[in-house]
Amino acid sequence: MKQIKNILNKFFWPIFYKIIKIIKSFSITERTIFYFFVIIFIISSLSLLNKINEKFIVETPVEGGSLIEGVVGYPRFINPILTSSNVDKDLSILIYSGLLKITPNGEIIKDLAESYSISEDGFVYNFKLKDNLYFHDGTPLTTEDIEFTINATQDNIIKSSKRANWDGVEIKRLNDKEIQFILTQPYSPFLENLSLGILPKHIWENISPEQFAFSQFNIEAIGSGPYKIDKIKRDSSSILESYYFKAFEDYALPRAYISKLIIKFYLNESNLLDAYSKGEIESINSITPDKLNLLKMNKDSEILSTPLPRIFGVFFNQNENSVFTHKEVRIALNRAVNKKQIINEVLDSYGVTIASPVPYKSTYYVDNEDEENMGMDSAKSILEENGWKLNEEGVLEKTYKKSSIPLSFSISTANTPELKSVAELLKGKWEELGAEVHLKIFEIGDLNQNVIRPRQYDSILFGEVIGHNMDLFAFWHSSQRNDPGLNIAMYANITTDNLLEEIRITTNIEDKKRKFEEFQKEIYDDVPAIFLYSPDFIYVTSSKIKNNLINQITVPSDRFLDVSNWYIKTDKIWRLFI
Repeated sequence: MKQIKNILNKFFWPIFYKIIKIIKSFSITERTIFYFFVIIFIISSLSLLNKINEKFIVETPVEGGSLIEGVVGYPRFINPILTSSNVDKDLSILIYSGLLKITPNGEIIKDLAESYSISEDGFVYNFKLKDNLYFHDGTPLTTEDIEFTINATQDNIIKSSKRANWDGVEIKRLNDKEIQFILTQPYSPFLENLSLGILPKHIWENISPEQFAFSQFNIEAIGSGPYKIDKIKRDSSSILESYYFKAFEDYALPRAYISKLIIKFYLNESNLLDAYSKGEIESINSITPDKLNLLKMNKDSEILSTPLPRIFGVFFNQNENSVFTHKEVRIALNRAVNKKQIINEVLDSYGVTIASPVPYKSTYYVDNEDEENMGMDSAKSILEENGWKLNEEGVLEKTYKKSSIPLSFSISTANTPELKSVAELLKGKWEELGAEVHLKIFEIGDLNQNVIRPRQYDSILFGEVIGHNMDLFAFWHSSQRNDPGLNIAMYANITTDNLLEEIRITTNIEDKKRKFEEFQKEIYDDVPAIFLYSPDFIYVTSSKIKNNLINQITVPSDRFLDVSNWYIKTDKIWRLFI
């Protein structure tokens, strides 16, 4: 301190007094000019410092804030191996974590796992856990919990909805941190199965398989995911009203930025929309375009949307109606459809047109459709070239083997506003082409049980939900033509069968991409179905939420895949401190 005082007395003060003396000697005009330039200098210096500050300072997310979201329905099985409803899946993805995690871009990253390896033959998967893993109640998480969870998933009595994913898989627990999975045959999408949430053995081991579905821990769930239950609120009749979550400090990945999440439950969509309009909730999802137009938007709301991996189309049953055995008919019906009209008029532009059984946003998607050959004129030409002529009733028919075949068929579909509207548009276009078309509308349960399962339809307007694993085997392999298979086009092609089998065991991305291209080319050439559109997932949320990516949504709960990286609050920090 004494040294600083000596320096000031020796150097600073003498210079300072000399400057003051000089300024006092200035005239009024000189003094005014001097002060003007001093002010300019100060302003310029501050501006320069501010620009330097802006260049080296960045806005970074920090912990804090809350989000209130509303959903339709009430939870019953907040349990990763029993989830059935969208609400169950929403809460499970917040509460539980698995060995691996799927990102909004479809990438698979390590969650509880520190590392993993796959044998060259694709049969054996070895996993090692991270250090210091805990459940929400503070109990350490080990491979015993993973082994217990998979065994419960495979249990015949528990009847897990995920059981098919683990059928025949052998589990070997090597120690508390290492575990091994042995497959009966190579299956490249198997990694996705390892995102299954892990149950705490110390809680569930004393619950018998018969009582699994009735345990209170299906409601008072304990996992190791990004959020833990802080409070459960019920009404006077003990009906669940809402869950209050707080970020889990010991989450295997970085702690979630948003400190609190509140999920509120509503009996129906009408109540949900009313609550949103009143400002009781900030986010809602899976809203149909017609409801979205009626929704009273909050001033700080934003609409996020992305195409769902749902393939809506018309699938032909050539076994039920022989008119579809004529390839030119299938081609003409495809050319006559105005897919953009469906997107604009039925989906209010919340959707995309498609031309393949592969989801639009997939890296494997290929559009083989030739736009130049699309349209009503082209459709009529190909039928005319192949001998189809209008009869007295104004319906196209073709003389084949001494008998006339009319271009007449039915479309079966579900009793929903969207599908009925699409069916009406298709009927109009195909009648303009010269076909006789009958619509058959069924309630969804009746459609599944009495139409789809026995394959009792000429053609069916329906949607297929494709998972993250991009496994189309169940939808297009010839072995899946009968129930419980999902090959509703009754398609049989030895080339595509082989390609689908090879895709299942191929791990090389480029090789898999090539096989998917060949598969789509075969489907395009054969026209077993008309691929129409993929609807958008619509998420109405608060603009205060940042980094909420929803690139690849398979089911509504996938909106929470990256919830721990969402943030509300930010701080400005110099780059060198990041």
